[in-house]
Amino acid sequence: MDQKVQQMPGSILSNDPDWWRGAVIYQVYPRSFQDTNGDGIGDLNGITERLEHIASLGADAIWISPFFKSPMKDFGYDVADYCAVDGMFGTIEDFDQLVAAAHARGIRVIIDQVLSHTSDQHPWFKESRSSKDNDKADWYVWADAKPDGTPPNNWLSIFGGSAWEWDTTRCQYYLHNFLASQPDVNFHTMAAQDALLETVEFWLKRGVDGFRLDTVNFYVHSQGLENNPPSQPEDRNSPEAPAVNPYNWQDHIHDKSQPENLEFLKRLRALLDRYPGQTTVGEIGDGPRSLRTMAAYTSGGDKLHMCYTFDFLSPIFTKDHFVRRIRAFEAIVGDGWPCWAFSNHDIVRHVSRWTSDGDYDGVAKIAAAILLSLRGSVCLYQGEELGLTEADIAFEDLQDPYGIRFWPEYKGRDGCRTPMVWESNGIYGGFSTGKPWLPVPQEHIARAANREDVDRSSVLALYRRMIAFRKAHPALVLGTIEFFDTPDDVLGFIRATAGETVLAIFNLGTTAATVPLPAGLAATPLDGHGFTATLHPEERTVSLNGRDAFFARIA
Repeated sequence: MDQKVQQMPGSILSNDPDWWRGAVIYQVYPRSFQDTNGDGIGDLNGITERLEHIASLGADAIWISPFFKSPMKDFGYDVADYCAVDGMFGTIEDFDQLVAAAHARGIRVIIDQVLSHTSDQHPWFKESRSSKDNDKADWYVWADAKPDGTPPNNWLSIFGGSAWEWDTTRCQYYLHNFLASQPDVNFHTMAAQDALLETVEFWLKRGVDGFRLDTVNFYVHSQGLENNPPSQPEDRNSPEAPAVNPYNWQDHIHDKSQPENLEFLKRLRALLDRYPGQTTVGEIGDGPRSLRTMAAYTSGGDKLHMCYTFDFLSPIFTKDHFVRRIRAFEAIVGDGWPCWAFSNHDIVRHVSRWTSDGDYDGVAKIAAAILLSLRGSVCLYQGEELGLTEADIAFEDLQDPYGIRFWPEYKGRDGCRTPMVWESNGIYGGFSTGKPWLPVPQEHIARAANREDVDRSSVLALYRRMIAFRKAHPALVLGTIEFFDTPDDVLGFIRATAGETVLAIFNLGTTAATVPLPAGLAATPLDGHGFTATLHPEERTVSLNGRDAFFARIA
């Protein structure tokens, strides 16, 4: 294995080991960010080419979705070699140059580690399936059929159907929580854990600053292979799986989120602690238990640094939902740290989920203001800073096997993965000179970065102002959060640190609202955020237009 340590000449990164607390992390989906060789697929050099855009936002880090060698059955989330760059994205040298260029701009690099499963083309799995007594025979989850030939239990795949696939060589079933071509690694085998940790260290030695951990609570399964019980009907609306998929009909108490996972996470953290300043962001999908799982995974300072759940990846955009979920987090998670996101590469873009009246810009702006004012770190997904909507992809253009399986009731993830639009007058929106792997929606062209870059009223301008505003006020980065009573459709809270207290009010509705200030507080309006709400000191009220926000320093 290559032991090269990445050198970073000219790096302007701070030495703060806790930089990740409150950080703004920009997610790059490399297939769709920027293509530099005309093959219609984005690449690592494309990310390097567009770093100035990310720097201009004020992002602290980028999270790059998988670029490892892969047969691309699930677009890189099926890894065939954890330590190699897939040729469609470039070379390992291209990655080194990307890291150096990002560090020179003060941007850290987080990469997506898919440890719960590999591709069925990974050499580990090829060896494991070759016999029942080879050196890696127990590196994956194998089980005998029931006497009638059916799978060992009732576990379901998120991508539909049984989570078990028959293998004709071993004449056994293997577990796959996702596609059949994504066999699950057996974390009960310490040699498999050791090998995975070696791949993590390979990238640490190349200078990466952290890892986004895909499906982090799926790592360990129950060795007893017990059947999952049915879920409660009220728990079947989780965004982890679409309503047409029966996955949410089970209570997944045996196939994921097992207590033994905590021991692996401690091993992972111990490795990262040898490289000061590194961080981890875990993805947790655990239905009604997600916050408790987040608490277990992030508490104590010896496991993950932070996690995000699916709480705000739902269709619900109400004051009450924000208050309930954040209060629940604060009550349950304790000393753990959240990383909030409204969109990502798996979920319908939030401006489409949350807009019912066509005011996409208004929803994009007020959502950005809320997200960038929350206690915790923040993940932004490429294109949300332009207010991009979910694309409507024709069936014949679909690439996502998930969407193809459940069409037309569920159209899959392609609609949020279409190429970034950089130039309104460029071919394919400036993404590529060749036909892109997914269509560029015509309605996105009007939101191209070059147009929004020069428009002070654009969504992009608002994101830049809000990120700068967040960084200018420590209370918004690290402060406590306390809600106060507000009218319907209006969210209000107070963020406080030892040196600063900031009041924030957000009108999620479309009509104007008047909000009384909390009793006993003296408020001084803060500027620089881009919203127009007005304080009336005599009446001790704030008037907000529809989808407007107000910020003030509290004495």
